[in-house]
Amino acid sequence: MARRRTTLLALAGLTTGLVAAGGPGAAVAQEPAPEKVPLAVGTGGAVATVDPDATRVGLQVLAAGGNAADAAVAAAAALGVTEPYSAGIGGGGFFVYYDAATGEVSTIDGRETAPLAMGADAFLDADGTPLDFQEAVQSGLSVGTPGTPLTWDRALEEFGTLSLGEALQGGIGLADEGFVVDETFRQQTADNEAKFRRFAPTAELFLPGGQLPEVGSVLRNPDLADTYRLLADQGLEPFYAGGLADDIVATVQDPPEAPGAEQVRPGLLERADLARYDAPLRAPTQVAYRGLQVYGMAPPSSGGSTVGEALDVLEQFPLGSLPDVPLLHSYLEAAALSFADRNRYVGDPAYTPVPLAELLSDDFAAERACAIDPAAALPKPVEAGVPDGEYGPCPAEGAATGAGGAEGPSTTHLTVADAEGNVASYTLTIEQTGGSGITVPGRGFILNNELTDFTFAPADPTVPEPNLPAPGKRPRSSMAPTIVLRDGAPVLALGSPGGSTIITTVLQTLVNRVDRGMDLGAAIAAPRASQRNSPTTDAEPAFLALYGEQLQALGHRFTETAEIGAATGVEFLPGGLLLAAAEPERRGGGSAGVVHELPGVPDLAPDLGADG
Repeated sequence: MARRRTTLLALAGLTTGLVAAGGPGAAVAQEPAPEKVPLAVGTGGAVATVDPDATRVGLQVLAAGGNAADAAVAAAAALGVTEPYSAGIGGGGFFVYYDAATGEVSTIDGRETAPLAMGADAFLDADGTPLDFQEAVQSGLSVGTPGTPLTWDRALEEFGTLSLGEALQGGIGLADEGFVVDETFRQQTADNEAKFRRFAPTAELFLPGGQLPEVGSVLRNPDLADTYRLLADQGLEPFYAGGLADDIVATVQDPPEAPGAEQVRPGLLERADLARYDAPLRAPTQVAYRGLQVYGMAPPSSGGSTVGEALDVLEQFPLGSLPDVPLLHSYLEAAALSFADRNRYVGDPAYTPVPLAELLSDDFAAERACAIDPAAALPKPVEAGVPDGEYGPCPAEGAATGAGGAEGPSTTHLTVADAEGNVASYTLTIEQTGGSGITVPGRGFILNNELTDFTFAPADPTVPEPNLPAPGKRPRSSMAPTIVLRDGAPVLALGSPGGSTIITTVLQTLVNRVDRGMDLGAAIAAPRASQRNSPTTDAEPAFLALYGEQLQALGHRFTETAEIGAATGVEFLPGGLLLAAAEPERRGGGSAGVVHELPGVPDLAPDLGADG
């Protein structure tokens, strides 16, 4: 049910405080980049994002009387300015919301959809071989119908108190005045420089004067400010049925290559695809874990089902009484088992029967847990289970399944809670860092490459593949925005970017907090490993230094990777306090804030689980 609208006049003043003139590009900064604070405790509401400007915009909305849905949309719009390579209106995402008035958790599916003209062979060459992945990414063919604008509008209509126009004011001010380029933004630009130079409007916007933006310079995006103003004034009609829709379709069908750049494949998006797009409300996934109720995103995301199944498996073990190495061994094995089932069974439920209830059943989890040997790691990849309702004391032979598909390392996550106890956990993305690389000319935003999340071709033709392209289909996602309740009241919310490592990041953070007794900040900062039913486990250097030798003795094999995920979260502490937490270092560090900060530090790690 829609809330009563309130007009927050203070929102018109949401700007960065920078002074910059001229067109898009870099100018001399008038002040240093805002400080990133990874932990904050206080009252009045909390926001945690990867970016201090976005966190500030969200906090200002809360301070002006907005609720968690209002602040989440406002912060997301700000991230569209400051994190344009990770998120924006050219992409999609999943919005999970706890409504304090009703005690219910709801979700909005803002996942992009395939064009109606897309078939199962869309990512195959003429000879039937899969396209080179990067060739597919940097093409109109990778662009799905964006869902983010409708997600914002639906979140405000269902749960918020602001209009879309009011919620966009912070993003408009930020795009007009600009933000200070930091080392992370410059490095992300450098990593994508070759891709960006292929497309004239992208190079013009993000390579000002033909060069990488300098750290400390101000990057402005007046085209995006105007696009936001258009949506603020006219609603979503221009985006899904008007002139902006025409521009999106023209850009996808004829990507604007730079002079001399190699031509890229055109896409299949039509106006009809935009006009028919919907961001439906879906029932969340739910599992019980250590006396807590853990809610997540249902298919087409695999986040809720895979995190939920792994937790169900781990509940078979007394993790709270185990030393670190056997606990982490159990975590890695449960992740591999749940990924095997994810890869075999999860896809868009409108196209593929997903046995969600069985995947999240206690009996299936007990059967899967029987495969875990405390003294030895399973050979990977493991086989999928058979979630058919007939479970014995030992795992049955299942259909063979391979490792998870490649998903982009980008995406962003924000977590918001307000003084009334409403909570938003929102993961949004344009897929890989820099998306398709294609900016809509004159509109200021990059289009997604979300359709490369489809499986290009079945790994085994004899096994049904739930994630092949199809007309109007939503590709499988790993996004896992999560809200945790105890006795119907919120205690914790979190999420992360990171492609398929999102699932393991959320899972490991929950295990750290609930079973290992870490406070939320420490649970997020702790070194990570990600096992996704692959022969080797990705692991950060600090994880290997602490646990690698002992886990290798159990049979685990590792591939070192610099960093995994970039989580944010909010926890409800005793006494009405809120704790906001973000990464201290990964992806350049995140930004946590509260409306009224508390002097002094209370107990940040009260016991959450009933029987850890």
